[in-house]
Amino acid sequence: MREFHAGDYAVIVIGAGHAGIEAALAAARLGLRTAVFTLNLDAVGNMPCNPAIGGTGKGHLVRELDALGGEMAKAADACCIQYRLLNKGKGPAVWSLRAQADRRAYQERMKRTLEQQDGLTVRQGEVTEIRKDADAFQVVLATGAAFRAGAVILATGTYLSGRTIVGEWVEESGPDGMHPAARLTPSLLKLGLPLRRFKTGTPPRVNRRSVDFDEMELQEGDTLPVPFSYSTAEPPKNRAVCWLTWTTEETRRIVEANLHRAPMYSGVIQGVGPRYCPSFETKIVRFPDKLRHQLFVEPMGLNTEELYIQGFSSSMPEEVQIAMLHSVPGLRRAEMTRPAYAIEYDCIDPLALRATMEVKAVPGLYGAGQFNGSSGYEEAAVQGFVAGVNAARKLRGEPPFLLSRSECYIGALIDDLVTKGTEEPYRMMTSRSEYRLLLRQDNADQRLTRRGYEIGLIPETRLRAVERKYEAVQREITRLEHTGLSVSPELSALLDARDAGTVPDGTSLLSLLKRPRISYDDLAPFDPGRPDLSADIREQVEISVKYEGYIRRQKKQVEEFQRMENRTLPPDIDYLSIQGLRLEAREKLSAVRPFSLGQAARISGVSPADIAALAIFLERSGNRHKGACVS
Repeated sequence: MREFHAGDYAVIVIGAGHAGIEAALAAARLGLRTAVFTLNLDAVGNMPCNPAIGGTGKGHLVRELDALGGEMAKAADACCIQYRLLNKGKGPAVWSLRAQADRRAYQERMKRTLEQQDGLTVRQGEVTEIRKDADAFQVVLATGAAFRAGAVILATGTYLSGRTIVGEWVEESGPDGMHPAARLTPSLLKLGLPLRRFKTGTPPRVNRRSVDFDEMELQEGDTLPVPFSYSTAEPPKNRAVCWLTWTTEETRRIVEANLHRAPMYSGVIQGVGPRYCPSFETKIVRFPDKLRHQLFVEPMGLNTEELYIQGFSSSMPEEVQIAMLHSVPGLRRAEMTRPAYAIEYDCIDPLALRATMEVKAVPGLYGAGQFNGSSGYEEAAVQGFVAGVNAARKLRGEPPFLLSRSECYIGALIDDLVTKGTEEPYRMMTSRSEYRLLLRQDNADQRLTRRGYEIGLIPETRLRAVERKYEAVQREITRLEHTGLSVSPELSALLDARDAGTVPDGTSLLSLLKRPRISYDDLAPFDPGRPDLSADIREQVEISVKYEGYIRRQKKQVEEFQRMENRTLPPDIDYLSIQGLRLEAREKLSAVRPFSLGQAARISGVSPADIAALAIFLERSGNRHKGACVS
């Protein structure tokens, strides 16, 4: 590792949102002298959109980040005020934790965490230029101050050349009226980065005192809340409630009458917005037959009267937004405290990135979060973590830290971005993973704690605790398999009540637990030898037993996937000269430069026939390598 002089840093992170926080903490905790620069220290860890952590697919990311040694889950458990496990009525593959956060408490917690981290300098300042010489970067602030670093991580969020739009009003701005990072884009273009323009948006906020909650449906948190972090000792407490309401025909009429003033349709907005979290006016256009839409009314925190109207994202003029609000039950007298707005910003084409988050054309420069074309706090945080770890490992001369899509949602997210690219802000969902029964949010500790330990961000005590937990799970499964049960009137009554059939004498507890309508706790009265196990161990036992056949089948799919991943591709292949590849495949493969046959197969525009031709080329050239070459 190169020596740095006083005033120099090993790693500089630009931006202190959710990506920048995790990047800076990971690099500093791995022993690298790190600095994080942000436009405004009061915006560290800001939640300019929804005041929540987790959600469908996103909760998986938070759990995985925690298992690897990240910070988001711990901060969420310290600052969240209502917890709900989503999709509980479905199978465990799609259960996802979501929690309302106290927005300001979360910001304060993250800011102080950065400030207290050894080896990390936190600085307010606008980065306006990045220069690259033979062995280092120079990062220049608007004030003229300059700093050298061995690696730089771009975590600019929606600030990079940010532009906010409300109706006909347009302003150069970051989120929440903050200054944009208005002068950095030319420097990035000079470095050769392929930038594009994306757009996202926020809904209006209203004052609690003006809301009629009697016209809404109460949404309480879970009776027994589950924390995000595996290290959270005390169960979290629900300290707030949310509400559900619906838009009306009048809401639709107001939007349709004002579509000519909607920036999305008048030509004011040029950036590409998210498909899965569209503005309300886009919902009206896209779903003309839908009579009403859900809106969730959520608190912004415990020490504010502001409420967030989830599902009402818009860029309509203010007076139209007010009319829209007043057409909704419970919001007919609502006082709007902040109008909804759209925001456009610059980001990179993620096909220009390696799986380490490093820019292919500029070694030592990394991207993370919305700069990489994703959306969401959770997606940003995990990318920041991976970028921070890889920047540190590269400077220390260590092999890259890679996560496979077969072992975690983080791996699927990164693989999707750098292999398939994205034409809109990318959002994680459970449907993105083909191995979601294996990659559940409940077993992230089993899958990834050892990986976190190996990179140096998880202590050995925590690793051993996880090992003991799953040893206990296996012991209990073995005990259930070898414990027979005599038929009794009480057992027959239970089976009748659950419509679970009948059983012969001597049936094992394991075979009974496999039945869909019988739970582990149902069997407690018939199992006097049962050990006293914690709730998380009992949950793992039940899931492992009930889904054993499906899990075994999916593990075989992963084995086949790994065989393709192990067929690595030399980084210097001349795809243009390979016979049998179609022209589109040659161009796509040359641009992405996949590290394995498996990754090549996932590139849009590369067909199975192209993969067959590529496999033949590998056989003939004798290029069978183990281990990916991505750095």
